[in-house]
Amino acid sequence: MQITRQADYALRAIYHLTKLDPTQRAATSQIAEEQRIPPSFLAKIISQLSIAGLIHTSRGARGGVSLARSPEEITILEVVEAIDGPIALNECTSSPDACPFGENCPLRKLWCGTQTELIEKLATTTFAQFMSEASSPAASSN
Repeated sequence: MQITRQADYALRAIYHLTKLDPTQRAATSQIAEEQRIPPSFLAKIISQLSIAGLIHTSRGARGGVSLARSPEEITILEVVEAIDGPIALNECTSSPDACPFGENCPLRKLWCGTQTELIEKLATTTFAQFMSEASSPAASSN
């Protein structure tokens, strides 16, 4: 399983906004440059994050992008799902009929359990926690 490049870019954009003062706005050109995201790709991502209620956007000379909620309230899962939709390791995790073995598939339990663990980890990791871990000395030595 691999998240899309678009979801990765969305996580980077939120990460960038998390580092700003809560009253600050960032220009999309600044986010694109500092996070190495193609500007045309970022425009689509910003739109999706705005529709999901994760960021605010405003146009004009004093415009820009800012977080819609505090970093303590935004999870990694929300950002990934805003871009990629619900996480599914295999189609059988949501539809056992997709597999010829159905509920009796020997791998289905593994896929469902692993998917649940991944979703729980992403759902319980906020950007505030992520920022704290990213800036800790132990994180930089790994």
